[in-house]
Amino acid sequence: MLFMPIIVVFFQNNGLEMRHIFLLKAINAVTVVVLEIPSGYMADVLGRRKTLILGTLLNFGGFIAYSVAHGFGGFVIAELMIGISMSFISGADSAMLFDTLKSAKRTGEYAKLEGRITALGNFSEAAAGIVGGFLAGISLRLPFEIQAIVAFIGVPAAILLWEPKLSAHVQKASMLAIFRTMRYALVENPMLRTYILFSSFAGMTSLTLAWFVQPFFKSIDLPLEWFGILWTALNLSVGITAMLAYKAEKAIPANIILIFVALFTGGGFMLLGFTAGLWGIAVLFGIYLVRGMATPILKDYINRNTESHIRATVLSVRSFIIRIGFAVISPFLGWYTDHYDLQDALKIAGAIFTIGMLVSTLMHRKLTKHLNTTIHRVD
Repeated sequence: MLFMPIIVVFFQNNGLEMRHIFLLKAINAVTVVVLEIPSGYMADVLGRRKTLILGTLLNFGGFIAYSVAHGFGGFVIAELMIGISMSFISGADSAMLFDTLKSAKRTGEYAKLEGRITALGNFSEAAAGIVGGFLAGISLRLPFEIQAIVAFIGVPAAILLWEPKLSAHVQKASMLAIFRTMRYALVENPMLRTYILFSSFAGMTSLTLAWFVQPFFKSIDLPLEWFGILWTALNLSVGITAMLAYKAEKAIPANIILIFVALFTGGGFMLLGFTAGLWGIAVLFGIYLVRGMATPILKDYINRNTESHIRATVLSVRSFIIRIGFAVISPFLGWYTDHYDLQDALKIAGAIFTIGMLVSTLMHRKLTKHLNTTIHRVD
């Protein structure tokens, strides 16, 4: 992601304000929302490898569009293509990993390997932050042009994937089957529902924060040359804790992990709104460190409560909730930032995310207590 350290500056240089930027990302989110669950179902029915190939091709096309676009209309086309690609990749990748491990009887390693993938992605993005900063010094559009080349590498990578037999289970494609899976995930399986809801609020926190980091840097008068350096450091911090997440999952009960994530990500987001100056950077690092730990653990919780033949669809339900939540709240936050105050926008967003995660944690705690009581009575 060579463009991320300078993307807000790039948009503003092309005449966009914060409300336009958040509207653009909301369009991307809505695109993903519309296709998220159907594409996850397609991955379960047609195979994860095929949908990943299609997703990487569309991602490549999206960055080609970004390389030549000028103004809001052109950026919308690029975001639509990238949004469609994200919907095809989201869910299918983690489902394929879990079922590959399941076919080898190694599911206990999922959190470790998902953490490794998260870490490598963030280490890669950290390096891209440095390179992207130098490229932007030549031209703000150059990071997008090079990004198109990077995106193309995903195409042969997807073609070379091997489809595990467990995820090759063939279902009859129908909207009724999609709704049945959604009902199972959000109604019939209360533990899975709890993990999906918590993970969704955590995901909304991370997604929203990514678009507030650069405005926050600007609000504390941080020199532009430091944007790439700090973006790199933040991604390195995510990578480090992601690699160690599986150890935390083994050592700490789920209830404690959920409370910890809620207070340090959602609560940290809110704290950022009360923090002025360079102390806010320390708060950012705290949020990103916990985020790195949370991502692989929360995905593991969901995978362990899901059957193989609906795994990609269920993971897409999680992404669906994240994107639709972001699509609803982000335009308001962008408008509020433009017309009122960045700090207050951070407080509002942090309060929403913290309450959502804490309510989900309370649901999980009550459900766990009920299950333990039931098991004790049976014994």
